[in-house]
Amino acid sequence: MNRQIRVRFAGILCGLLLPWVAAAHDAVYYLDVHRAEEPVPMARLTLVNSGEWCLHWNHSVAGFLVRDCFSVEAGQLFLQRSHQPDFAAGLDHVPERGELRSDGQGGYIIDNINEPVSDNRLRLRVGSERVSHRIVNGRQTFNLSHYVAGERIELRLVSRP
Repeated sequence: MNRQIRVRFAGILCGLLLPWVAAAHDAVYYLDVHRAEEPVPMARLTLVNSGEWCLHWNHSVAGFLVRDCFSVEAGQLFLQRSHQPDFAAGLDHVPERGELRSDGQGGYIIDNINEPVSDNRLRLRVGSERVSHRIVNGRQTFNLSHYVAGERIELRLVSRP
């Protein structure tokens, strides 16, 4: 094999292998949706964008959209930010828990909460279809209220098996 062919072959081989090597170092995380106390998940969502995802719902009293957003860092699930148009029933800012700022439309964003989620498990009683609890992950939306309204569930962070 002449030198030019070997260099070209090496370049092609690197181009094919590097994405696999890089992927081996990037952890892949899933969000498993479990009915309370059930060991087998009813759904598994692959987390995109470094494990960032949000839980959206319509406030049960005022009806406005509330968003809590999470991220994964070194295998730990963290609540990162919350967006709420109003501090209605049960919603508020706890001093020294994130940075409160206006969303520019009369609502509030709490950034940099950086609160670890205990045991990487988020427990939730899913609201009605009107409340519409849903997981938003990139372009993917999974409507929990459609499947398990009124039930207790647990969202569990798991890494690639």
